Amino acid sequence: MDSITRKACGKINLILDVTGKRPDGYHDIRTVMQTVDVYDTLTFTKNDSGLVALETPVKGLPENEDNLVIRACELMRSELGIKEGVTIDLIKEIPVAAGMGGGSADAACTLLAMNELFDAGLSKERLAALALTIGADVPYLLHGGTCLAEGVGEILTPLPAPPDCSILIAALPASVSTAQVYGELLLTPATEHPDVDGFLRALRAGDLYQMTSLMGNLLEPVTKRRVKAIDEIENTMLDYGAIGAMMTGSGPTVFGIFDRESDAVKAYHVLRDRGGCADLFVCRPVR
Repeated sequence: MDSITRKACGKINLILDVTGKRPDGYHDIRTVMQTVDVYDTLTFTKNDSGLVALETPVKGLPENEDNLVIRACELMRSELGIKEGVTIDLIKEIPVAAGMGGGSADAACTLLAMNELFDAGLSKERLAALALTIGADVPYLLHGGTCLAEGVGEILTPLPAPPDCSILIAALPASVSTAQVYGELLLTPATEHPDVDGFLRALRAGDLYQMTSLMGNLLEPVTKRRVKAIDEIENTMLDYGAIGAMMTGSGPTVFGIFDRESDAVKAYHVLRDRGGCADLFVCRPVR
């Protein structure tokens, strides 16, 4: 095998709580993550140069190990003792710096593809350990679906998929720094945390309405101070039939959950015609 093409799905956080700050500066979280069928496409081809080359029409992406795809590829080359070079063609659909884990998804895809391209046979456990050295979301995105993630995101518990629904995703043109958002988060004894345990009970019971009523993101108020349009987008989605709407990750992307696809499509057209969104997608959970 000289070439392989794989898809990397983006994710949303259906609920996100931050439970404390660790001595190493990272934060402990409890979040339910869900992959959606908005994806990047990556093609990996062996070459004789001995180098890793990333080719993409997207402007402004780093061309060194600040790019998680290159970092993951070099990590696998080092792990496996690979001397051959690899050319990576990347077609992006997941919005950049939007809280949907696009870079982490691409890195996870790279680990899996390199393992397959070079017939390495690394175990899931070893790939997960390598993934964690790249980023907290990368271990989850190795397999996707619906998962409770705890710790810094590396402690994963698979969950049943949510009931059938449509998801409207609105990516805003603003970008935010995840590190800055966490840095501005103030946790006190009075902080109101989202009810993750109640959400899990509703998810396991297959109760979409109870589940969406309990959605919450502790980072959202921090990002909303920077990006005022988040409230407006959420309210528009709710006005046009969303049964829940929330920011994902550190933002500023917003998603709404709809029990009828026709309502999601109607809200899509309203937001598209109004303008102000960098990207809009009507999609579904990846099970």
